[in-house]
Amino acid sequence: MSDEPTRVLLVDDETGFTEVMSKRLARRGMLVRTAAGGAEAIRKLRDEDFHVALLDLKMEDMSGIEVLQIFKKMVPDMPVIMLTGHGSEEAAREGMQQGAFDYLLKPCDFEQLLAKIKAATAQQ
Repeated sequence: MSDEPTRVLLVDDETGFTEVMSKRLARRGMLVRTAAGGAEAIRKLRDEDFHVALLDLKMEDMSGIEVLQIFKKMVPDMPVIMLTGHGSEEAAREGMQQGAFDYLLKPCDFEQLLAKIKAATAQQ
């Protein structure tokens, strides 16, 4: 990858989480776009290119697995890191089987998230 900022699509229906996380990632030089649900995320992915997506598993409008499947059809090479709380590691493992790059349990350690983003984008 060149010197351009890493473009991140952050998808989560917890607006407090997306606001804080997008600011923290932006301070690390990343260009972050947020989506409050699956349908909005799909629209944003149609309009922009991203290096990586951070995708919550449990959202109101669509499950993270459904969104992952659509992302993989739209942009097969874009790595997707699943974010999950609510003790749903089994669903996160299903996401890995569906093509997710990796997953993290929320609340996740920020440095660990940065390392996963770096590893995901290094493969491009």
